[in-house]
Order: sequence, then C-alpha cells, then structure tokens
Amino acid sequence: MTRKYFGTDGIRGKANSGKMTAEFALKLGIATGRYFRASADAPRVVIGKDTRRSGYMLENALTAGFTSVGMNVFLLGPVPTPAVGMLTRSMRADLGVMISASHNPHDDNGIKFFGPDGFKLSDEAELDIEAMLDEGNLKLAAPENIGRATRIDDGRGRYMEFAKTTFPRGRKLDGLKVVVDCANGAAYKAAPEVLWELGAEVIAIGVSPNGYNINDGVGSTHTEAAAKMVVESGADIGICLDGDADRVMIIDETGHVADGDQIMALIATRWAEAGRLAKDTLVSTVMSNLGLEQYLEARGLHLLRTDVGDRYVVEAMRAGGYNLGGEQSGHIVMTDHVTTGDGMISALQFLAAMVESGKPASELARVFETVPQTLQNVRYRDGATPLEEASVKAAIAAGEERLAASGRLLIRKSGTEPLVRVMGESTDPALLAEVIGDICAEVEKFS
Repeated sequence: MTRKYFGTDGIRGKANSGKMTAEFALKLGIATGRYFRASADAPRVVIGKDTRRSGYMLENALTAGFTSVGMNVFLLGPVPTPAVGMLTRSMRADLGVMISASHNPHDDNGIKFFGPDGFKLSDEAELDIEAMLDEGNLKLAAPENIGRATRIDDGRGRYMEFAKTTFPRGRKLDGLKVVVDCANGAAYKAAPEVLWELGAEVIAIGVSPNGYNINDGVGSTHTEAAAKMVVESGADIGICLDGDADRVMIIDETGHVADGDQIMALIATRWAEAGRLAKDTLVSTVMSNLGLEQYLEARGLHLLRTDVGDRYVVEAMRAGGYNLGGEQSGHIVMTDHVTTGDGMISALQFLAAMVESGKPASELARVFETVPQTLQNVRYRDGATPLEEASVKAAIAAGEERLAASGRLLIRKSGTEPLVRVMGESTDPALLAEVIGDICAEVEKFS
C-alpha cells in the first residue's frame, strides 16, 4: 500500500511546514471528520496533545475542521498518548486524536488517530482518509449542524485514576524513592502525581515545559540526567518517559538503564508464572535483541516478531489473541489494560515486581544477557534512495554472509525521518563493528 501522508505512526513533519501546517491540519480535520461522521449520528472526537508550542496551532486547526463537518470536539489539553486511547473508549467518542511527535525535538510535530475502540486506525482507514483529502470536495455541514468544542478539565485525572487501578490492589510504594523524568512532555503532571499518590517519595525532573524543551536532554532517549539523579539522590529506581509518555526506560539504583526488551522479559516472566501470559507468547519487533528470544525459549515461552512500529505489534496481538507486546525502544502494550504503548503503566508493572518480590531494581532490570548489538542511523539527502543502490545492496549482502554463523543484520529506512537504520547483532563484537562500518560507509555516500 502506497501512503502519501501517513507514516508508520500517524502523520509527522516539521512544524509549520509541509504536512504540519494549520492549513493542512484544517483539511485533515475535515476529511477525517467526514469519514467518521458517515457512521455516527452525533459524532464525537477527543483531542489530546503534548507540550510543543505548535500543538496549539494544530489543535485549533483540527478543531475548526472537525466542527465544520458537524463533529463535536472535546479538548483534553496535555495528556499522555495512552490517555487519548483510553478516553476515546470511556467517553464513547468516535475518534481520538493525539498531537505529538513522541520522542522527536520540539520543532517536529505529528497527528495520530484512534478509532472508537481506542486502537490506532487501520491501514485501510488511513488510506480512505488520504483519498478524501485528495478529492478536494469539502462537503461542509449546514450552519445548523456545525459541531461545538468543549474543554474537558478532568481528562488527566480520569487517566491517573485508571493508571492506579493497574497496580496490585492493596499494595503501595511506601518507602521507595523514585526519580521520574517526564521529558518536559505530556506526563509532566500525571506521572509524578500517580507515583506520589501510590506512596512513593518522588523526585521529578523534566517537568517544566516551555513549548520548546520537550525531549531536550531529558526523557527516554536522553537518560543521562535521570541516571545521574538516581545515583546522587540514592533513589531506588528511575523512570524515564518520552514526550508523549507512550514509552519508558527504567534506571536501576546503580544508574544502569534497562530498555524495553528487559522490561518486557520481566513482565512476560511474571505473567507466565501467574498464568496471565496469553498463549505463552510475547510479541515484539525484529529489533528486539536475540538474547530476549533465547531467554524466552529456554523457559518454554515464545517470541513473535513483527515489522518495526508499535502499530504492527498491536495488529499481531489482536490477530493472534496475545496480551503482551512491545518494542526495544520502550513501547510496551498490555491489552489487558491499554490499547497502545503506556510508559507509566509499564513502569507500574516494574514497581509492582519490586514491591512483591522485595528485590532491588538492579536484580529485576537485568533479566537476560544481551547479544552484542549495534545500531547506527545514517542520514541521507532528500530524494536519495540509498537502499536501492547497487553498492549498498552489495555491502549488505557481504555483511550478511560474514555474520551468518554468529548473528544477524537488519537494515531499514526510517518511517518518519530520512534515515537508514543499520542494526546488527553478533557474538563477535569486532566482526560486527567491521560489518556495520562497511555498510554505513556506503550509505553515507548518499548523504
């Protein structure tokens, strides 16, 4: 399927240019509103956002588009992405919208949609919306049928109360000192408050958003600040969320960072022991470490791999009836609780393991030994197609042959940026470095 506007996680781009202008957002609101209005008598849409300055512009433009075709809009303000999925269902909305570019810098932004079931839209729905965008027929509502916009003040509180229900009943975080890094993003109020209300002593960083500092030196892609704070404060654990709080990294009391693979391994083990892991299977992507797969196999559990992107993980989970999945990057989906990645609820699962086992974070955060893995991102110039070039193909083929006995290669183009991601794993780190270096050198010729 050829996509013109949607990528692997909604629509993204540089704020106030290309697909992230007020003009485009207005048209997108009209097209998407028409698509959902056709199946509802009094269509409702909820809109959340993170803390980027450009979010105000896109929120207003989308609202104008939706109301112009007769949809009623409910504005949540800054809330985590998983809150939008949850509130779309609980408020009986026909559509949910999150305005965010996740872990990207402030000058990017994005728009992603959730259906009435709280799950992200299917490929087919997105393609239908693209077709409506291009057909140019606005078909606006009659004056008496224009929708209205209402600001919802308790959306964050509703999500917080829901998040707390996923923590074991009767358990508290009393006696635990927790550093939480909110990336100056969507969870800057919700995450510290949830942890405090559950009994933790909370040290919060990345909680002073100004519209421009989201993910700037903080959050799940910049864990150094939180790791330093954990060690200096003598905290028991650090929790690093990204800009829209749908992914998480855990930091143990020594400052060591546990990625999504380690967190999923811990949850999968605990759920399997409790008989909760559906079909004894964890769903993850081709990016997950080979060590995770070997760890699960040794315990009679299974790893089902998908293409990169949490939407593909969720699609596989729904199709196969699995209830746990995620990505190495920290997107972890637990469909017993949520419809998309949820950094806060994933962190609560880790904290529950600490409370119930009495073990320190350092013991729980290193579930399996990783196979040495290297990931390098190589930026290419606009218009270039490096993965279609003969020299790059030859370098990849040579690398695959050299690693055949000791590991694997995964080369792919980013779905959101002009990057080629070159990932490899091998039990021979020196050989891996040579192979990755050779491939990157060829790709760089097109930068």
